[in-house]
Amino acid sequence: MPLPDPSWSADDIVAHLRSIGTEANLAGMARFGINTANALGIGNSELRPLARKLKRNHERSLLLWDSGIREARLMAAFTGEPKKVDIGQCRRWAADFDSWEIVDTVADLFAETPFWRGLIDEFAEDDREFVRRAAFAMLAWSTVHLKKEPDATFIAYLPLIERHASDPRNFVKKAVNWALRQIGKRSMSLHAPALALAEKLTASPDKTARWIGKDAVKELTDAKQLERLAARKT
Repeated sequence: MPLPDPSWSADDIVAHLRSIGTEANLAGMARFGINTANALGIGNSELRPLARKLKRNHERSLLLWDSGIREARLMAAFTGEPKKVDIGQCRRWAADFDSWEIVDTVADLFAETPFWRGLIDEFAEDDREFVRRAAFAMLAWSTVHLKKEPDATFIAYLPLIERHASDPRNFVKKAVNWALRQIGKRSMSLHAPALALAEKLTASPDKTARWIGKDAVKELTDAKQLERLAARKT
């Protein structure tokens, strides 16, 4: 097979992925809680460079997702075109979520769609663990990537974080915590309200909320983190 290039079809990509997966990688993934039921054993250090060579292609990404293969689904997320994604696709993919890794990678794509805010609200109210995680993973990614979005957008999400801070499910609570920390690290103007919420959560009667609060306070009061924020302001 020739070297990867944008002309490759979904079938070409899947065939290539099957040729480079290893059992050793599968064992390593399982130790990190990655669902390996439909995995080939290829790390992101190989998948991301491959995605850059293949470039974005919306129709091909849909076919890659439909394969059901872990690595193909990651490639679908890496090479999808956010402006061509519609909300129906988001809902269909969300129904397939079966791993925190898939959720977090797809959330990065979804966070760049034109309707990302509505999707966060919808997914946050969904009782499925991985779908709710997707809402807060999207929120975390959007604070990082959407540089032109006003800080007021993210302040407005703090009540959503507070409302779901008592969800005890492991993959939800870690994403809620992630979103809170990322908001607090985005700018000096966001740091204070995010830290205030984190401190409020530390006094919650709910142990999950307390954990989220304590972990966020620890990062948001870290001296090096505060130095980075101050440097960014200047």
